[in-house]
Amino acid sequence: MPVRIHLDDMLHARRMTLTDLSERVGITLANLSILKTGKAKAIRFSTLAALCEALDCQPGDIMTFSSDREDSPECL
Repeated sequence: MPVRIHLDDMLHARRMTLTDLSERVGITLANLSILKTGKAKAIRFSTLAALCEALDCQPGDIMTFSSDREDSPECL
């Protein structure tokens, strides 16, 4: 998938657990886990804003786009 999620890196840099983030943002641990593992198909802007506020970061710190066609099985 060309969009990569870097939630683990942000949590590590902030010395925060997924449970801490879940409590701060008000998102279930299960939904954060789906996002963290890259299995989410979409994210609401309100969720992204809440994550950025809780982690004191920008959206680009949490996710990046890679146009590498090798990474995307849909492009084969």
